Amino acid sequence: MVEDYIARLDEPRRTEIQTLHELIQAAAPGLEASADSRMIGYGPYHYRYASGREGDSHLISLASNKSSISVYVNCVEGDGYIAEGYCERLPKASIGKSCVRFKRTSDLDLDVLGELISKAARIGPPA
Repeated sequence: MVEDYIARLDEPRRTEIQTLHELIQAAAPGLEASADSRMIGYGPYHYRYASGREGDSHLISLASNKSSISVYVNCVEGDGYIAEGYCERLPKASIGKSCVRFKRTSDLDLDVLGELISKAARIGPPA
């Protein structure tokens, strides 16, 4: 349960994750949220590769890691993950293919992060 995941965190991380959870729900209100012991996921989907490999994932995931917070955005547009296109607009974040990693929410423009999440919700998971 999402509330349990957040409640287990120590401050100030608990407040940071709660803020991000609320941001994701506001930016992508149609995505169902669930949590396990490692992260909160939004927008579950099932994938199947041409190789036959298949599994379950989430369009957006939020994780409190030991040294950072990670927002995973599993959304592709054209030839790349959409998170990669936000490097210049989120300069204090470390951005990989689908991961936006940062120390605290004050390091980010939360409106820009919300825009990224909203765009992912409109496009949907990778095909």
